[in-house]
Amino acid sequence: MSKETAAPGARSILKEVFGYAAFRGPQEDIVGHMVSGGDCLVLMPTGGGKSLCYQIPALLRPGTGIVVSPLIALMQDQVAALREAGVKAAFLNSSLSAEEAGSVERALLAGEYDLLYVAPERLLMPRFLAQLERLHASARLALFAIDEAHCVSQWGHDFRPEYMQLALLHERFSGVPRIALTATADRVTREEILLRLGLAGARLFVSSFDRPNIRYRIVEKANARAQLLAFLRAEHMGEAGIVYCLSRRKVEETAAWLSEQGVAALPYHAGMDADTRALHQARFQREDGIVMVATIAFGMGIDKPDVRFVAHLDLPKSIEGYYQETGRAGRDGLPADAWMAYGLGDVVNQRRMIDASTAELQFKRIAAAKLDALLGLCEASTCRRVRLLAYFDEASAPCGNCDVCLEPPQVWDGTVAAQKALSCVYRTGQRFGAANLIDVLLGKETERVHQWGHGNLSTFGIGKELDEKVWRTVFRQLIAQGLLAVDHASYGSLKLAEASRAVLTGGQAVQLRQVQAGKPKAAARRSAGQGVKHSAGLDSEAARLWQRLREWRAGIAKEHGVPAYVVFHDATLAELARARPQSEAALGQISGVGTRKLERYGAALLELLRN
Repeated sequence: MSKETAAPGARSILKEVFGYAAFRGPQEDIVGHMVSGGDCLVLMPTGGGKSLCYQIPALLRPGTGIVVSPLIALMQDQVAALREAGVKAAFLNSSLSAEEAGSVERALLAGEYDLLYVAPERLLMPRFLAQLERLHASARLALFAIDEAHCVSQWGHDFRPEYMQLALLHERFSGVPRIALTATADRVTREEILLRLGLAGARLFVSSFDRPNIRYRIVEKANARAQLLAFLRAEHMGEAGIVYCLSRRKVEETAAWLSEQGVAALPYHAGMDADTRALHQARFQREDGIVMVATIAFGMGIDKPDVRFVAHLDLPKSIEGYYQETGRAGRDGLPADAWMAYGLGDVVNQRRMIDASTAELQFKRIAAAKLDALLGLCEASTCRRVRLLAYFDEASAPCGNCDVCLEPPQVWDGTVAAQKALSCVYRTGQRFGAANLIDVLLGKETERVHQWGHGNLSTFGIGKELDEKVWRTVFRQLIAQGLLAVDHASYGSLKLAEASRAVLTGGQAVQLRQVQAGKPKAAARRSAGQGVKHSAGLDSEAARLWQRLREWRAGIAKEHGVPAYVVFHDATLAELARARPQSEAALGQISGVGTRKLERYGAALLELLRN
């Protein structure tokens, strides 16, 4: 047995404290490596159990484990969950008063905590660093855990300047093991994490990025709000979810509109006052069936396991962003959906944002390459999951659980259409966007066509065999295939890419996907028996018991002032309803029921299960 898998006491803590019978994937190796004093970088998907990788070593090593976390809400939820499990934990961030923060600091120096969660800006304060120096001098620092480590990357989607300074942990606290963790990092981001955090000698643990319970669907944007509502009504009414929009205004308007349609929707963006944001986030965390309509200001570190869907009304900036955001669905392992409406306007908007940024040229090139990879995912005619995982250097087979696998798109020979589109771009001087080019191809006598004399071009009216909707998807796919480029300097006009020459001269064929309907087809929907309330395979009697358990849990959560899932996850309640244990010993074998929770809730649960 390797040193990493032989950490004494790790399995007993896993079972007694956290209620799990066995480690998953590389968790045990990571725990052993940390306990023995090694540094590591851990890449593990959302819901894969990253937290246990530092929580258990912090309980096994002498002293306090310091966890650097960027979000207040995440700290509060994780500390609440640890306290429910009997772990001595606290957090230190701007939500505390000076008196409360002082109390936490005194308790830290007194050795009263197993784990302390701290915001990066708080950790970097000279006063707190001095306190850490005192702990280090007396060998009372168990480890440093740097959560959401991708925040250190300038090329990443969640860059936080404070993370750039966390290399000082290596410089000032030698001998204290460090673990950096993230659910999202391509090769460029991984290399930067290792460099910026001084983890050159760290061991790398990479788990599969696959989230098999998530169904990926991308539809052509027609009326995106109406398409979203149809999706929700077909599959997710009354269930928790997140809807991402690009702008604050769109967030407000979409949330209001969904509310008018009978969806319990709340807005969330950085422009709202702090109290309202906190209230909406608390409702999302603690109430069932809330849909949060948000910008990307919401979500990183959200620990809510029963999010049944994540929808995008606008295109994210990269595959990392898409993966990170969609990964907030289905953390409990039950079926969940990642749904997105996507159109040509999204491409133009994202290209414009890249060009308008004040970033260096290298950053713009990387951002453009990341967007191109995302466009390839959107226009894929083969399994989306295969394409998504390949971006993270992971090979996989077709999944059978994405729209492309469930309803394989028809592919047609679009060579002639591509040649017509590319010729039209050339003949109009490479100065116009798709809408004007389509008017020319369809032979429309518009004011703009007359203004520029396009009615006299050889390409005027040569595309009447296709309708406007098909031409939109043709242009979108030509961009995704690298045959056309969006000219950032001229308001989204299209230009010929170098690769287009071979198509125009007849040396390269072009295959295009047929237009897919925006409304989800019956074949792609889950049957009524596969919604969240029955997704764990419960029969009707077990489902009724599961509902009673949820009601009991809601009362306990309200009494303790914590989100319901901090008490027990839905998956644990489903297993209780299915197995119906009748003794304390049998109850203790249920995944998620640790010793502390057995002591606190065992009698009440057995009474519910016996009736």
